[in-house]
Amino acid sequence: MVNIHSRRHSLQSVPTISRGPLLVLIALWIASGTSVANAQRSRTGQRTTGREADPVVTFIDQQIRQAWEDNEVQPSERADDAEWLRRVYLDIVGHIPTADEIEAFLADDSETKRADIIKRLLEDPAYVRNWTNVWTNLLLGRQTPRRTSRDGMEKFLREVFTHNRPWNEVVHDLLTAEGHYEENGAVNFLLGQLDGNPNSEDYTVEATARATRLFLGTQVQCTQCHNHPFNDWKQVQFWEFDSFLRQMRRVDHRKTDPKTGRRVDDFSELVWKNYEGPVYFEKRSGVMEVAYPRYINEEIDPAGTTDRRQELAKVLALNDPDHQVARAMVNRMWGHFFGYGLTKPVDDMGPHNPPSHPEVLDRLTKEFAASGYELKTLMRWITNTEAYHLTSRFNDDNRIDDPSAGEVALFSHMYVKPFTAEQLYESLLVATQADSTAGNYQQAEERRLQWMREFLLIFGGNEQDEPTLFSGTIPQALMMMNGDLVNTGIGEPGSTLHAVLSNERLKSDAHRIRKLYLSSLGRLPSRRELTMSQKLISSSPNQLTAYQDLYWALLNSNEFVMNH
Repeated sequence: MVNIHSRRHSLQSVPTISRGPLLVLIALWIASGTSVANAQRSRTGQRTTGREADPVVTFIDQQIRQAWEDNEVQPSERADDAEWLRRVYLDIVGHIPTADEIEAFLADDSETKRADIIKRLLEDPAYVRNWTNVWTNLLLGRQTPRRTSRDGMEKFLREVFTHNRPWNEVVHDLLTAEGHYEENGAVNFLLGQLDGNPNSEDYTVEATARATRLFLGTQVQCTQCHNHPFNDWKQVQFWEFDSFLRQMRRVDHRKTDPKTGRRVDDFSELVWKNYEGPVYFEKRSGVMEVAYPRYINEEIDPAGTTDRRQELAKVLALNDPDHQVARAMVNRMWGHFFGYGLTKPVDDMGPHNPPSHPEVLDRLTKEFAASGYELKTLMRWITNTEAYHLTSRFNDDNRIDDPSAGEVALFSHMYVKPFTAEQLYESLLVATQADSTAGNYQQAEERRLQWMREFLLIFGGNEQDEPTLFSGTIPQALMMMNGDLVNTGIGEPGSTLHAVLSNERLKSDAHRIRKLYLSSLGRLPSRRELTMSQKLISSSPNQLTAYQDLYWALLNSNEFVMNH
């Protein structure tokens, strides 16, 4: 057994861990030999389908398989159990599985174990946390807008995902909310888009652009000034939609700080604003035009007594026969699980950007609306499709299926996705158990908050719209290589590495190495990887340092930061 209490290289000496020639060899070997495309296949992954039988899933499988035949591509093999389990954990609950969870899944002989895992993850508390993070970033951006409550927004969304509320009702609430930004957290979506003079013509422009993009899957911001050059939205339609949002304004309240006597921010609220009649806008020719509240073919009374946002929410979210809110959510959700939507990008749908599989989009839209806009049902359909269970390793007959090169997505293999900042942070905690190294609960929470702030600062970037993905910038690489979270996770008592080296049941280097691979990369090492690891550790003058370097290299590998 490794001496985990070595005085020279104790697990407490994290800040001074040396990265010598051994580490260089390990890192180079992992980078060259254990890429996602070459990851080892589990011996248990090909035996059964394990997918839930459902008419919707069957229809999707048929349509996607027909596209493979039409384009003369051969789909990749089915993902092995370890690869698929890591993927579905990341996609549904936002972090990798533990080594124990992987071992239990690999040992399970049930024919329905994959479908069972999907159902279990959809009921996991981490599901609520993950999707609250996803939609808070979408609705507010990563940098919380001024005088907006992120806590209030998250509280609203936690309730949404905890109770699996119908998505169209959620959209209705986000468009019609009024009141205190923490008492009614839904108001923060619109509050975050309002800035400047409430009487200016552009006060609600950002709210119009963001609402149409997120809830209708349509980018119409350019139609503020002119007709859209590609889709069928005209300039007048932008202002017709915008006129629905004119009856609101934000009110920022301040209070006196009793300690300093200074006026400081207190809270903000969204309140009713009297507005009636048309919106005036200028065409590029200089001609002034008017726009009344109208969505598609629904025109409402422009009188001041009409609650325009309520009317918009009714026709858009509750009574739209075309179910555009459902269509937009289906496409966005497909993009979340596959890395690419049925259109690219997911929020620019229209005649100018036809879907890759129109029948799939139409059927899922219809079924999602018929289900009562039930989000978990939609997720279950997508994650049970044949395409979602394919490996990320392409073959000679589907290399052309590369949306990153501008090709139409055929979903003949799983597309590799970089981690989001939240996925990386949560997965590092799972892999290292670094938050278990603190002395008590309060210290652990303080450490987690500190690490999270550091991660979002370095990995979140300045992106205001979509959740930022891990991109491997120099600051990000430096934090992964020498940040406090990683260093703590490979050294201090209570960490995964400490537990592995202290476990008397792991009697050999081979057993320990396998456990570390499962804990980090979610798979067992190949024979070559195992042999090289054993040689590197046995040849080191200090085995503890060798194990620390090995785990450091695994956590810093490309394979760890990719969802495949």
